[in-house]
Amino acid sequence: MSENSELTISVHPTTASIPSTTWNALASSGGETPDNPFLDHAFFLALEESGCATGATGWQPQHILISRGAEPIGLMPLFLKSHSMGEYVFDHAWADAIERAGGNYYPKLQSSVPFTPASAPKLLTRDGSADTRTLLLQASEALAERLGASSVHATFVTGDEEAIAASADWLVRHDTQFHWTNAGFGAFDDFLDTLQSRKRKAIRRERREALIDGITCEWITGSDLTEAHWDAFYQFYMDTGARKWGRPYLNREFFSRITETMPDRIVLMLARDSADYIAGALNFLGDDTLYGRNWGALREVPFLHFELCYYQAIDFAIDHGLKRVEAGAQGQHKLARGYAPATTRSIHHIAHPGLRRAVAEYLEDERKHVDLQNQELADYAPFRKG
Repeated sequence: MSENSELTISVHPTTASIPSTTWNALASSGGETPDNPFLDHAFFLALEESGCATGATGWQPQHILISRGAEPIGLMPLFLKSHSMGEYVFDHAWADAIERAGGNYYPKLQSSVPFTPASAPKLLTRDGSADTRTLLLQASEALAERLGASSVHATFVTGDEEAIAASADWLVRHDTQFHWTNAGFGAFDDFLDTLQSRKRKAIRRERREALIDGITCEWITGSDLTEAHWDAFYQFYMDTGARKWGRPYLNREFFSRITETMPDRIVLMLARDSADYIAGALNFLGDDTLYGRNWGALREVPFLHFELCYYQAIDFAIDHGLKRVEAGAQGQHKLARGYAPATTRSIHHIAHPGLRRAVAEYLEDERKHVDLQNQELADYAPFRKG
């Protein structure tokens, strides 16, 4: 294809309007499916077709596709939003500030995986071209102006996307998650050997108490997943979601749809007490990373949350030779359990000059605070010195 071929930019109001082969080719690093499960066309399609991420829920797809001639070269998953829920990067104060001044913050454009605080590229290209990714940023700015959106946000982006966006005069925001890294461990005890003695003892005690009275844990994936498993897990998910934020984001149909289209990228961990499931944790499987997403339980069992969400995830990663476990948003309690601080990144284009100036000053201070906090947290990590 000639470099002089005409570029075309199209905006897609549904995920289904982009062929899965086109989407996944741009989202992958050479394979048929993306390394990151949350970039898979099937994941976005399930969110949309189950009714979880649609215009009716404030997530109207506006995916940007750039082609050179007949060849697609860039994709930016994008949504027109009427609220800031389900993003895990909080900008409510920004919305309040501009609305107090008589302006409108919503609608805004949001590039993210809905309801999923996991880092993944948002400027998707076949070859990682910085020029194409800059074009995607520019196209989103133009779309925001055309739609009357106040701003464009891309959350949980990669470090190189942060650099490209900063060069394009976008604002940069940092936050913290806690990730576990596999240093070539052969067993869970090998990981424990890297910790301070009192931390090893504490984790062993937590694991014993979580599985007291015959509670057992199961890993279920692929063709072993059944509707009965999802019926059980959905009870746990709804209970936790209702207590935490009042309205769980995912409906029951979503889980059935992803089982049909991407079962091998799902790892459901369920805790059983005799014949009954009492708790569960949902994970998604990447090429080298296990991503923890949702958890719930029907009754309180001491330390069962830590067992299912953190220790079983480590066991699975070691057993399958994975490099990392990303256990979701926030949670300094993960530090004591061997999960280390990791910086997450988001990028922001704000059209209003006054709001942009105020947010830029705030983010400069916030980045310094996050970077200092991460250094301090790393010093408190439970690993043996030397």
